[in-house]
Amino acid sequence: MKKKIIYLSIILFLFNSCIGTGSKGVFGTGVSIALDPRSIGTQIDDSIMQKNLASRLAVRDKAYILSIKIKVLDGRIFLTGKVDDPEEKLQITKVAWETAGVRSVKNDVKIKEKFNFKQSAKDLLITSQLRTALILNKKIKATNYNIDTYKKKVFIYGIALTGEEREEVINEAKEILDFKNVIASIFLVEDLRIQKD
Repeated sequence: MKKKIIYLSIILFLFNSCIGTGSKGVFGTGVSIALDPRSIGTQIDDSIMQKNLASRLAVRDKAYILSIKIKVLDGRIFLTGKVDDPEEKLQITKVAWETAGVRSVKNDVKIKEKFNFKQSAKDLLITSQLRTALILNKKIKATNYNIDTYKKKVFIYGIALTGEEREEVINEAKEILDFKNVIASIFLVEDLRIQKD
């Protein structure tokens, strides 16, 4: 079974652009609207916050467009990426907290180090393996999760329909070979500001 997952991961890695496009929602949040349990209003608010923060960071430094990834989930901002020095990281956190409607900010931005192709390839492989495992697991709505890997640390963002689904996602991440740590920011549907009909 492990060999099949590794082979499928390699295939997904080669066709990564196809999967990435298909898993993005209409509003660019990275969560499929058809499966997203948030109300349309909350999804739009999150998308507006994400674009607002991205544009304010780009005004400060155009390099942030590529170097900083922003995810907004129910008013919670998640930042990943790399910057040159600790002062930049603090400034990015400050700008994120100044975003209208923010509920919390989790800053996982790292300070840049010399580029390491081998490490980057390993990180990409870990991300691809986990994405494949989530897609193959029938108990998980894989499109509800975003995955980033940095120095073998796996960051998972998303919305779980149940506590069992959240545990299933974390367990899948722990099955990946050669990972160092799993940092999961997975919210349950019941924890979100959702308008019930």
